[in-house]
Amino acid sequence: MDKKEKLRFFLFFCSLFLFTLTGWVQAVNSVMPEETNIVADIVEKVAPSVVYVDTLSYKTYRNPFAPFFNDPFFQDFFGFSPQPEERRIPQKGLGTGFIFRSDGYILTNEHVIQGAEQIKVTFKDGRKYDGKVIGSDSLTDIAIIKVDATNLPALPLGDSDQARVGEWVIAIGNPYGLSHTVTVGVLSAKGRPIYSGDSGREYENFLQTDAAINPGNSGGPLLNIKGEVIGINTAILPYAQGVGFAIPINMAKSLLDPLIQTGKVVRSWIGIYLQDITSDMFQQFGLKEPKGALVADVVPNSPASKAGIQRGDIILKVNNQEIIDSAAFHLAIRDKKPGTQVELSIWRDNQTKEILVILEEMINEGGISSALSPKLQLGFEVEEITPELTKKYNLRTRVGVVITRIDSQELIKSGYLQEGDVILQLNRQTIQNLQDWNTVLSMIEPGDTVILLVNRRGRTYFVPLKVKNWNQ
Repeated sequence: MDKKEKLRFFLFFCSLFLFTLTGWVQAVNSVMPEETNIVADIVEKVAPSVVYVDTLSYKTYRNPFAPFFNDPFFQDFFGFSPQPEERRIPQKGLGTGFIFRSDGYILTNEHVIQGAEQIKVTFKDGRKYDGKVIGSDSLTDIAIIKVDATNLPALPLGDSDQARVGEWVIAIGNPYGLSHTVTVGVLSAKGRPIYSGDSGREYENFLQTDAAINPGNSGGPLLNIKGEVIGINTAILPYAQGVGFAIPINMAKSLLDPLIQTGKVVRSWIGIYLQDITSDMFQQFGLKEPKGALVADVVPNSPASKAGIQRGDIILKVNNQEIIDSAAFHLAIRDKKPGTQVELSIWRDNQTKEILVILEEMINEGGISSALSPKLQLGFEVEEITPELTKKYNLRTRVGVVITRIDSQELIKSGYLQEGDVILQLNRQTIQNLQDWNTVLSMIEPGDTVILLVNRRGRTYFVPLKVKNWNQ
């Protein structure tokens, strides 16, 4: 092949490549606009259903100087005018909501409308309505507002159970008052338990996303790529960076009817405090793996107490549904109505036992609770309970031994054992006094993992302790 033929072949190859590349670019360009604009299309469709929620509440402050200024002597002497003893200070709040029924029903967060005396709802087109709270539920942070309007564009409610980790999600809200702000991310996780330090509440089974959710976003919709609501955004951790949370819409669905009809949610009560079984614990209870919900305490005269549930029982199943941890137990009985009979399969004394419990109506929010999450601990001293120590630590029991000193910095920082805690059991052995403690302690070797049953201010819970060096 001479130089001219090589040149012709090269030019032909380049032409063919450019022709193919041009066709590929045209094909990509014909597809990209639809894929690129899918979020914009969804937002354009759903934005009219997202509303701005503006609240006004009042906080009462007591004037500490009122008794001084209102004293007749000082008024006459200094010419003081009477001062009000209390003042009501207005406080404004903001949040988001979305229409889920065309006849004016709006979903938002309970903490958005909590304590509000006035609620204003603003639509994207500028229309404003007075909002009325129809019902709210603090345990799930869900509330329903009603406006006097009809033929409103309602958002379709999706299926949060079918949502997949990694799929794209869209959040719409009013962060810091910036109306109808759109953020995009992925569904990062499901089933997250979230503790809100501000409210002191622990919320369960939340969705996690990296779509930005800031104060003001609370109550807005978390949408999937179909434009369906799969969650209600909640800014319960306002200082979290790159982490947002949403209430699964399926959780809200089950509460809509009772909230609309009665304004509240009637829940069942069983009367137990739970904690998870950890890898440090399960062998001490004779289990083959760390699964189940450990009963840390039983409320007296509760359904659980009446049925014979005991402290130290491990719940393995509810109505033949496997329970892997305390959160699974909460979900298993969450939707059960008062009066419902449930069958619990429990592990006690290295054998399985079936117990029937009849649930009762929850009067307060203490029907089920999670005990403190245990961590690895070591290094403390105990003493016999004496009248002096009872007074010093305000103890409610004279049975057991009391922790009077903690040497481990890790233990001090964790807070899961504190001075004044009373140890009732060591390795499932009852501790009545210091002699019992020393007897059981003598059978423990460095490297063992022990289980402590601790009483703190009347509430009991279990703590696993890795014994590296008892005198450390």
